[in-house]
Amino acid sequence: MTASSASSYPECVPATWLGERLAVDPARIEAMRRAGELIAVRAPGTTDWLYPAWQFVGPLRRRDLPRVVAAARAAGVADERLYEILTAPLGMTRGDGPRRLVDLLAEGRVDDVVAAVRSA
Repeated sequence: MTASSASSYPECVPATWLGERLAVDPARIEAMRRAGELIAVRAPGTTDWLYPAWQFVGPLRRRDLPRVVAAARAAGVADERLYEILTAPLGMTRGDGPRRLVDLLAEGRVDDVVAAVRSA
């Protein structure tokens, strides 16, 4: 991963790293991305997919993530834009930093996240 890709998507890791960490073949990770089970983005000027670490809880992907990806794809939202939507600050910040849709997803508020993605 280059410095520019790290700065474009600071919460993301390449499939090779993810594959080693999860003991999964990177080809399987790619298949999961294509099937809408995972979100991946590409930094400008690169061809490597980067996977947001927040879509995993330990070695497992968030179980409701495919619903979010399906809503985005149905609305014609590309993965890079979906990443922006999910990680953008929501409203006013609090003492512990801004809340984001990924925080709502972590809280199990998938219906709220899906509605926000559809309306974005």
